Amino acid sequence: MIHVYVGPTLPASDPVLAASGLRVLPPAGHGDLFDTAIRGGDTVVLIDGVYHQAPAVRHKEILAVMGRGVRVLGAASIGALRAAELAPVGMLGVGSIYTSYVRGEIDGDDEVAVGQAPDGEFAALTWPLVNLRYVLQLAVAAGVVDDGRAARLLAALRAVYYPQRTWAAVRAVCRRQGEGEFVGWLTGRREHDPHFGDLKRTDAIAAVRTAQHGVPAPQAAQLEPAVWETAYFRRWSNAFAHAHVGGMTLATEDRVLYQQLFDPVFRERWAAYLEHRSLNPADGGPGMELVERLVRAGGAGLPADRVFHPALDLRDGQSVALLLAGEGAQDRLTVARYAAALARARRTRPGFSTAAVRDDLTRRLLLRVWHCPEEEFDAEASARGLVFGARAVQEAKRFIPGLLEEKNETNEEAVRGGR
Repeated sequence: MIHVYVGPTLPASDPVLAASGLRVLPPAGHGDLFDTAIRGGDTVVLIDGVYHQAPAVRHKEILAVMGRGVRVLGAASIGALRAAELAPVGMLGVGSIYTSYVRGEIDGDDEVAVGQAPDGEFAALTWPLVNLRYVLQLAVAAGVVDDGRAARLLAALRAVYYPQRTWAAVRAVCRRQGEGEFVGWLTGRREHDPHFGDLKRTDAIAAVRTAQHGVPAPQAAQLEPAVWETAYFRRWSNAFAHAHVGGMTLATEDRVLYQQLFDPVFRERWAAYLEHRSLNPADGGPGMELVERLVRAGGAGLPADRVFHPALDLRDGQSVALLLAGEGAQDRLTVARYAAALARARRTRPGFSTAAVRDDLTRRLLLRVWHCPEEEFDAEASARGLVFGARAVQEAKRFIPGLLEEKNETNEEAVRGGR
């Protein structure tokens, strides 16, 4: 399967993307390459991506997907930029824009950046510098302008902030520079060919066709996970881990946290997880019984959860199965409802974040749920894999909007029932 991330450079309706075996996706953003539909042996063609309105796809995400045996090509836009940066470790670049980045003829993301339509079609609303530079080169070759005038015009166009560099703005800047003849020439060429001078489009088509013809697996597929397995990457991989269960798509992180907070016997689940992790260390080291490991760590006499705080890896199916062993269908429905409540709060309350949720309110809630006195709060949080009370409070805040909605609904039902 070939997964093509594209938008303003090449619309999804373009005939070149209608071929079988292509999975056409919107511009790539942070987390998109964690998609479980991308499997070893597949090819990713990275053309367009988000970066202004949302976090861009990270380099280590690309390294990780290549490390799973996925071929990754980049071209035309952010794909060309990332390919130039990651060429030494096996990402394949295609096209003249990629080549210009590699040679140092251009640098910076402002060369390929465009404003995108907000309606989901991702159409380009502005002109990128690489296309303007190419058009000016064509104009010089046609004798419309000379090299000096072309350089001055490019400098003037570059001074326009990229989301404002519309076709109308391009014409206005050119006329202010006294280049009405160039405007007339370019207008005529575009009327004859709407894609005239569109270097990004040319490179994007070349990348798709290169992927269709087949490319060898990159040497980077042999890279060890240590190249990308940082604390940041693990955090991202956990945040983007999802599963389709009961007709719903749920974040695995939310499901596990819900069990940590609300499963009455989660202490036993966490103890089983610690035993599993001791016998099967994430770093591939020798396994041993948890009791023996505790003695070697000098923690004899202490609960294991006070000594060991292994980071969760929600890509590990066995660990997830252990942690979700007590989950029921109603738990999943509740997680979905709480996620929806959090999304509504963020959408309808400008500036809302979970940081705004009161610590004391969340702490009181957890004390009631856990049926523990204040002095045992930290110990209970540790036994549930949350390390200490303050962390449990911060993690639980994402569920507070949903809990408050539930409480309000219960109160309203009680009032209606009393009438």
